Amino acid sequence: MPRVTFAAALGLLGLVALFVAVQGFVWHSMSRGVLGLVGSSEAQGRLAGSALSNGYIFGHMVFGGVVTMLAVVQSAGFVRRRWPIVHRLSGRVLALSALMTGLGGLGYILLRGTIGGPIMNVGFGLYGILMILCAIQTPRYAMAGDYARHRRWGLRLILVALGSWIYRVHYGLWYGATCGIAPELCGVGASADFSGPFDIIQMFAFYLPYLLLLEWILRRHMNRQVM
Repeated sequence: MPRVTFAAALGLLGLVALFVAVQGFVWHSMSRGVLGLVGSSEAQGRLAGSALSNGYIFGHMVFGGVVTMLAVVQSAGFVRRRWPIVHRLSGRVLALSALMTGLGGLGYILLRGTIGGPIMNVGFGLYGILMILCAIQTPRYAMAGDYARHRRWGLRLILVALGSWIYRVHYGLWYGATCGIAPELCGVGASADFSGPFDIIQMFAFYLPYLLLLEWILRRHMNRQVM
């Protein structure tokens, strides 16, 4: 098999695997969000509050599930090349859903705060602001016809859109690794009130390192084009 064909097949396989991997989170987020919006006390749990704060947080969950799923679709280059109308329509839904997700999360933080306190408020608040920024800039540059900047902002949007899923993957890997070493180390550094060292790192680690790595890659690519 030619190298390019093999790379394309491998990339497609990776996208399919990622799409399947996020479905559990997508279903959980959207179903709990819908149930929370219609008043299910079981779904609301410790997040329950006023009608306004409930609207923010459970709307955030519904749109967040949409964002996570469409981020995978938008990352598929063959969709953009073969079915540009699908790319444009799903991109618009993604941008709008990301905007609503970010606003919902920020609204809830302002009204209720997070369970992890001030540090989590800052970490998650910054995440919400970055999601809103990406949701605005990505379609803005597309409409302006500046497709180079549109692509760069689109990549940033995909990364932040996957952030909530990555957050949970980090915890799964941490518990799997520590529990595998010894029972007494299971989940060390993480606590129910999110005050442990691992929890504090996680408040930023699920999006900032990935965005910084992306910026480094983008700048290297731009510098090569200039040279």
